[in-house]
Amino acid sequence: MAKRFQAPKGTRDLLPPDTALWAAVEVAARRIFGIYGFREIRTPIFEETELFARGVGESTDIVGKEMYSFVDKGQRSLTLRPESTASVVRAYVEHGMQRQPQPVKLFYIGPQFRYERPQQGRYRQFHQIGAELLGGRGAESDAEVLLMLVAFLKELGFKDLNVMLNTVGDSESRTDYRERLVSFLEARRERLSEESVRRLATNPLRILDSKSPAEQELLAEAPRLRDSLTAKSAAHFAAVCRTLEQFGVAYEVSPRLVRGLDYYTNTVFEIVSEGLGAQNAICGGGAYEGLVEELGGQPTYGVGFAIGEDRLVEVLPADSPAREQASHFAPGPVVVAAAGRLPVKVGELSPLFSLVERLRRLGIPAVEATGRQENVFERANAIASPVVVFIGQDELQSGRYSMRALESGERGEFDEAGLVRELKKYFPVTSPSQRGAGTTTPPADSVTEGEE
Repeated sequence: MAKRFQAPKGTRDLLPPDTALWAAVEVAARRIFGIYGFREIRTPIFEETELFARGVGESTDIVGKEMYSFVDKGQRSLTLRPESTASVVRAYVEHGMQRQPQPVKLFYIGPQFRYERPQQGRYRQFHQIGAELLGGRGAESDAEVLLMLVAFLKELGFKDLNVMLNTVGDSESRTDYRERLVSFLEARRERLSEESVRRLATNPLRILDSKSPAEQELLAEAPRLRDSLTAKSAAHFAAVCRTLEQFGVAYEVSPRLVRGLDYYTNTVFEIVSEGLGAQNAICGGGAYEGLVEELGGQPTYGVGFAIGEDRLVEVLPADSPAREQASHFAPGPVVVAAAGRLPVKVGELSPLFSLVERLRRLGIPAVEATGRQENVFERANAIASPVVVFIGQDELQSGRYSMRALESGERGEFDEAGLVRELKKYFPVTSPSQRGAGTTTPPADSVTEGEE
């Protein structure tokens, strides 16, 4: 018996009708991001390993533990992208986008890969919706990205949104704070977990994000980053807060909030929805200075975010407009079936195929089906078809077709022109030729738009 294959551990198949909901979420993203002037970028799924080592940071868990890396036949070390900011910045530098009018606003939608322990909402191949604003103007850019994010999440029906906000300061602020924090923690090393001891030497700010109650109790006594902020960093953060207040966005300053990637400076944030319970964070991001320079460009201010789309779809509100939109996406194709045996002469098209293709050329999705009526309806339901059209001997002789609507159960009998009119109620589109999608002329005996 042949081996049966399954999707690799930590991956999954997205099947209809779930894919319609994903598509609706992405439509909302493209619409809102477009309002803010962001355009879509698509980068390779794999990059040079060094790009992520330098861009994400060798001290991060992503680079140290989670990357899918391999050596190709040219002996190059390549990595499936674990995040997209480094890839977007690489493209920004490689294609000379710094010479374009600034800022350059880019968004992306696509899969990422990390070797993590699979669990609910966490996969080894996961999907992100994200954006990067490059060449911006500091606090104003931070606020703009946050306002866009809130607009997007409200578009999806999330309520009770709260922006969790912090600043990790500029490089001068971080250097001063790092020294003070390390000094404090070194004196209390015996109270730290093995993981935090490791981070003490590589990325001590990540210890602030510890989930251990004992370490959180210890950190309550630790130096505050705000006490190390330069006047410039403090003014930057105050300007972000003022802008959010001006536009009515609720926020909370969270002094322990840090991000897991090395490149963040100044503003960092998470957006939470209070209605989601303990796991209420929807997305996160922050500003960065030095990343573009690190990857070969000129010093450039950037700010961005990433949303885990798997998690986002999972926690969509029950009344999300995306759910409603998904239900109104184009339904499955019309099923055209035989009512009894139909004679087909050798070398001629079957009446089913002929009608199906005529409908397709008018922009009406259609498939043919054979077999018993029960199987026909089973297939129609499986592909979310709105109607089944039957052709039998009587229909061939009269030139009329029987149609049954799946949801209402209504039946009708129509000539071909009438059938087309009825079907267009379910598929209100123009023909491919009118949309400019093709130039093929329909057969002479087909019904074209406007014919009675």
